[in-house]
Amino acid sequence: MPELPEVETVRRGLSPVMEGAVIADAEVRRPDLRWPLPERMAERLQGQIVRRLRRRSKYILADLSSGETLIVHLGMSGRILVSGAIEGRFHQAQSAPSVHDHVVINMGGGATVTFNDPRRFGAMDLVATADVDNHWLLKNLGPEPLGNHFDAPGLAARLRGRRTPIKAALLDQRIVAGLGNIYVCEALHRAGIHPKRHAGRIGAKRVSALVPVIRAVLTEAIDAGGSSLRDYRQADGDLGYFQHSFLVYDREGAPCRTENCGGTVRRIVQSGRSTFYCATCQR
Repeated sequence: MPELPEVETVRRGLSPVMEGAVIADAEVRRPDLRWPLPERMAERLQGQIVRRLRRRSKYILADLSSGETLIVHLGMSGRILVSGAIEGRFHQAQSAPSVHDHVVINMGGGATVTFNDPRRFGAMDLVATADVDNHWLLKNLGPEPLGNHFDAPGLAARLRGRRTPIKAALLDQRIVAGLGNIYVCEALHRAGIHPKRHAGRIGAKRVSALVPVIRAVLTEAIDAGGSSLRDYRQADGDLGYFQHSFLVYDREGAPCRTENCGGTVRRIVQSGRSTFYCATCQR
């Protein structure tokens, strides 16, 4: 599933063709994805100006001139691809229509924004912008890890007393929003924290060190266009390339890349998900 860096990369790819532009028309080709799509969705989108395109956790939010916000979640296999006239000097050709192109939005500037989702685990909804933070998908989310409200004292407070493994705690979207399996594995490795250690037993000094590590991993991944392992593509169709910088994720049996470590990357399963770590330098 795309995590924060992938969703932020898609948002940045959409921004030049959507922010400030009018939606000429929209085509909704099925009544549902993971859940039913909003009633009269195409009609409610048509003619609206996209005032602002932002991200909350793993969700893209398009604030419209109608006073509504389009919430988009990519799910397991969703892609949002831009074709047609694109701001700048290049032109992305329109690919042949796919049976998995479920929502197609034509922008007034000539660009076409297509939501493609073979497994249909993605989601879309239209809600009043003034009340979007209370939407059931968003209202219980924790702070943004790249925002000002994510800091060591706050993280320490949310971890305090928890007996769950730190890996599971960081995947809990109520503790911190947007983190997923890949970047939690990478952050814990850089911070030297064993993924099985109880969250409530991580000392204040180590929590203080973990916060900037999380920020650094996410920032580097965004700069690299995210990680492409299976389905993920950037808005222009290109692959992300942060996967070439993985220190532990998906490297079971490989030597640890920490200088002078000498350990080997291991894989365990926690809460049904693969965890990759080095037992030598993560304690």
